[in-house]
Amino acid sequence: MDSTITMNDGNKIPVIGLGLWQAESGQTTQQAISWALEAGYRHFDTAAAYGNEKDVGIAIANSNIPREEIFVTTKIWNTDQGYESTLKAADTSLKNLQIGYIDLLLLHSPLPGPQKRAESYKALQELVKKGLVKSIGVSNYGVKHLQELLDSNPEIKPAVNQVEIHPWLTRSDIVSFCNEHNIVVEAYSPLTRGQKLNDPILTRIANEYGKTSAQILIRWGLQHNFVTLPKSVKKERIIENANIFDFEIKKSDMETLDSLDEYLVVSWDPTVAE
Repeated sequence: MDSTITMNDGNKIPVIGLGLWQAESGQTTQQAISWALEAGYRHFDTAAAYGNEKDVGIAIANSNIPREEIFVTTKIWNTDQGYESTLKAADTSLKNLQIGYIDLLLLHSPLPGPQKRAESYKALQELVKKGLVKSIGVSNYGVKHLQELLDSNPEIKPAVNQVEIHPWLTRSDIVSFCNEHNIVVEAYSPLTRGQKLNDPILTRIANEYGKTSAQILIRWGLQHNFVTLPKSVKKERIIENANIFDFEIKKSDMETLDSLDEYLVVSWDPTVAE
């Protein structure tokens, strides 16, 4: 659980993070983070749009674990994009989190369009220079959006692109582009929001390894060098999802899982936006 990937800015990101989308604000989120910290998680993925940034901060403060040992990601929502509004949104997130600085700040999606994307990313770079944010990146960016960003010759390259990825949505074009440009790929909804956990091919492979379908999917992501963000607020699932470092999926089984791609989107797909 203490494994990390070094990003293109030299900062390290833990390979497993607890996704907090749809984690109810209040005690539910705080308790989930507390259980996750006990299980060894040190990476938490929230967003302004999730409405639970304050709970992340409270749970971290109550944990007595040194701040520098914990990695927190949050995101600038679509309606907050633009230069000044991004700076203001980041300030609001910092006030909500009460953790001093943000480890990774992402633009939540490319949907606001080219001008807002450019302005917002300029603001992200400013936040790094001010020491309020350690690393910056994007979420739900397709190859076109990533190329547009790199063509602008940013002073600070995006360290991360966070997108929905699992065997039924392998995003090979985005992954190849990110690998080529040393951008870490983060996989959200790696468990397909439960839609494919009973897939016969997946369950057969899981049974062969004596693991659950969820554990196989998380391990698949790690073996592709994705930072993987399973989401749960249940103690037993949080612990189970962390128990994936005692085995390795064979090459033939990885290839079988890779072959399941059917462009199944279980969340949303801004990667195709203009």
